[in-house]
Amino acid sequence: MDKGRLEAFSDGVLAIIITIMVLELKVPHGDSWDVLLPQWPVFLSYVLSFIYVGIYWNNHHHLLHASEKVSGGVLWANLHLLFWLSLMPVATGWMGENHFAQLPVALYGVVLLMSALAWLPLQYCLIAANGGKSSLLAQAIGSDWKGKVAVTIYLVGILLAFVAPWVSCLLYATVAAIWFIPDRRIESRIKQ
Repeated sequence: MDKGRLEAFSDGVLAIIITIMVLELKVPHGDSWDVLLPQWPVFLSYVLSFIYVGIYWNNHHHLLHASEKVSGGVLWANLHLLFWLSLMPVATGWMGENHFAQLPVALYGVVLLMSALAWLPLQYCLIAANGGKSSLLAQAIGSDWKGKVAVTIYLVGILLAFVAPWVSCLLYATVAAIWFIPDRRIESRIKQ
């Protein structure tokens, strides 16, 4: 199967997710700094989610760039990932509107965790469709330490959300910072 349709569809879904998230930002009524203050939680949650969607888009691009073909399993795994990412606007809006309250922060962490876990089947299906464990893609992914660290931090963040939601948010931002620097493994393997 041609991977072009998968890339185009995924890019479109991710663009819509970002568009829906930005619609949660309301236009302030007034011309002073005071009218912006009530918007800061919504804006802050938007910024974090925008970064996350951007990270997924960037890594999705690299993953597919290193792949030559896709299979039916890849299509379903990709839809599974997009499902969890499509919940990002709801979790983002709820967290921002409720000023980072415990349950919304925990649910936001669940969406992040499930998105990270949904990434794994996509990765494995692409590896299988492109030559298995000896493929360039499998070699480039390696042990995937970032993915393992992210899942652990999400789990801790979800649990801490019921005690210290701001600590959870800092943990979620830490994972974003870890992934913000693009993963060079795939690019370096392709160049070799």
